[in-house]
Amino acid sequence: MATSMRIALAQLNTVVGDLPGNEARVARAIDDAREAGAALVATPELALSGYPPEDLLFKEHFLASARAALDRVAGRARGIVALIGFPERDDDVYNALAVCADGAVQAVYRKMRLPNYGVFDEVRYFQAGTEPMLIEVDGVGVGLTICEDIWVPGAPAMDEALAGARLVVNISASPYHAGKAAERERMIAQRARDGLCAVAFCALVGGQDELIFDGASVVVDHTGAAIARSPQFSEDLLIADVDTSAAGSARLRDTRPRLAVREARPRVAHGGAFASSVTADRSHHGLVAEPLDPIAEVYAALVLGTRDYVAKNGFRHVCLGLSGGIDSTLVLLVAVDALGADRVTAVIMPSRYSSTGTQSDARALAGNLGVDVVELPIEGPMTAYDELLAAPFAGRAPDLTEENLQARIRGNLLMALSNKFGWLVLTTGNKSEMSVGYSTLYGDSAGGFAVIKDCPKTLVYELTAHRAHRDPENPVPEEIVTRAPSAELRLEQRDEDSLPPYDVLDPILEGYVEFDLGREQLIARGLPAEAVDRVLRLVDLAEYKRRQSPPGIKITPRAFGRDRRLPITNAYRG
Repeated sequence: MATSMRIALAQLNTVVGDLPGNEARVARAIDDAREAGAALVATPELALSGYPPEDLLFKEHFLASARAALDRVAGRARGIVALIGFPERDDDVYNALAVCADGAVQAVYRKMRLPNYGVFDEVRYFQAGTEPMLIEVDGVGVGLTICEDIWVPGAPAMDEALAGARLVVNISASPYHAGKAAERERMIAQRARDGLCAVAFCALVGGQDELIFDGASVVVDHTGAAIARSPQFSEDLLIADVDTSAAGSARLRDTRPRLAVREARPRVAHGGAFASSVTADRSHHGLVAEPLDPIAEVYAALVLGTRDYVAKNGFRHVCLGLSGGIDSTLVLLVAVDALGADRVTAVIMPSRYSSTGTQSDARALAGNLGVDVVELPIEGPMTAYDELLAAPFAGRAPDLTEENLQARIRGNLLMALSNKFGWLVLTTGNKSEMSVGYSTLYGDSAGGFAVIKDCPKTLVYELTAHRAHRDPENPVPEEIVTRAPSAELRLEQRDEDSLPPYDVLDPILEGYVEFDLGREQLIARGLPAEAVDRVLRLVDLAEYKRRQSPPGIKITPRAFGRDRRLPITNAYRG
């Protein structure tokens, strides 16, 4: 038995449905890992199909093509053991891990725990596996798990450890929310301590529709200490030398597992024993990347999500309405960092209610960032609408209708630019506004991708400040951050004319939307009763608007859309 095993974790950015592209990514990872002297290489969950493939899994020809891709790429696994995630079509469909060695698929492990909460719908698509699996690589027992398998104590990971695994490998597609990486690594460390074994967590990275996968692959030893960690939000091939003898020695000193082995008698399938052709020395020390701080982490997620949505859907250019307010400022900053200034156009559309300050700030920001600007004043279209609607509106005072018309004129102009030039329109609404319906359907909500739809307003300010501090040579005009927020759809309008202050609104929304707290629970937290009643009513009434909003990046533990699913027709309040 080897005393140390060199492993490689291929943190890949796959594309859902791109079977040839994903096959090529996996093949390169196998070749690179072999060159680095690894005995074993792991790829993320469903690496060949991309994650989540959703209803593609109902297509027999898709599943057959995925299997053909697996059989081809397994031919690269010579002198190394490759663990490859794929959707297996057998008597049913399984979320599976193929053990590839000697140029062929040698065994298949099937995911046993299928998540069906939050953004997950795996029970809709997959049958659950029934047996843990253990393989041997150069005489070392290696347990196999897939994502959710390791998020709960017990089988399969613990059964594999009790059956002799000194290393448990977990291939994963773990969707991001703020703070997830730290939460996940704490859990992985606990599993390692529970099983007295090293754990290698191989993560997916990249954006897929609303979801972000942050990477942060990690290898921990039997004490839970990280010995190698990939950076977040970028592809990586993480190489680590795992001292497999240390786990064995620890088990000699700590006899608690003996009783569990005798009483539990874990049933574990044996997937085979394999030898590698490793010739490299074992002096390598894995990179341990430092985690990002909380605000930098969220900003990086927004950048990656925007870049991948644009690239994976075939767009080359984006545009957005730039008002001089904090929300469109942040979206512009993210777009420039994701794509480069030459692929972003800012559209400035002043009305009779636009202040000199916001307009000058918008132009200054665009100039500082080096993006092209299209100026489309909307006074003329506003006048035309007023004249066209004069007869049916006769005798009625101007109200929200005229305000919404301005937003819809702007939405139409942005979509016209999109149609003419093939640009993707980025919307600029934040989670606070979406929650309470403080937006115009077919107006400021019109577009293809909502970059900050899951960012509360208070977080928008923090993210903008973070970006401004990071790049002082391309400054954000100070008044954008200090000016009272306003939609500027009527004279001297302020957001707080229609909503509670954001430092009151956002805690109410967090409790109600993310934690399902009721009225009395929110008031017990010290939140004002009048504001609670008002906000809960607005959130409930705005469900139909949110259902029609474009996809956007999931940042919080419970985002609108894939996470929080409530009926539009709903008589329950609170």
